Amino acid sequence: MKTLILFLSTIMMSVSVYAQQNKNFHDFTVQTIDGKSLSLSEFKGKKVLVVNVASKCGLTPQYKQLQELYAKYGSKNFAIIGFPANNFGQQEPGTNEEIQEFCTLNYGVTFPMMGKISVKGGDIAPLYSWLTNKSENGRQDAEVTWNFQKFLIDENGNWAGFYEPRTLPDAPEIVRWIEE
Repeated sequence: MKTLILFLSTIMMSVSVYAQQNKNFHDFTVQTIDGKSLSLSEFKGKKVLVVNVASKCGLTPQYKQLQELYAKYGSKNFAIIGFPANNFGQQEPGTNEEIQEFCTLNYGVTFPMMGKISVKGGDIAPLYSWLTNKSENGRQDAEVTWNFQKFLIDENGNWAGFYEPRTLPDAPEIVRWIEE
């Protein structure tokens, strides 16, 4: 009996790990910048560029390239989702309302913006835990190193890669991935 319990316990743990690794982007629900729930399953069939953003960072001008990329490819099964985060140098101190106003007034942002989250540490958002941990995404560890790190999600909700913060949103390798 003891052997059977140990065997069943091992199977249950294996199933739990397998299920966690098979979770994909479309399984998450997040909060939009205006406080509504958004199931990421709404992006099925689209490639998605996920970016942690900040309003007071030296990389903030990347909002311009992000918006241009979205304007060019947004109608072609591609989306960008911005996640404001205050994890680096306190460079996103504003409220969701202030962030939304900043993005609209300064960069004309029309791509989906989510509510402010944490992208690292003990209070990391579940989506970012999945994005950054191979044990969850089944592909690669990819610690967020600064604002404007980019994650690529394929049409099926699978983790497809990432680019460091200084890689511009319209870099040839990102555009090539979008156009594939």
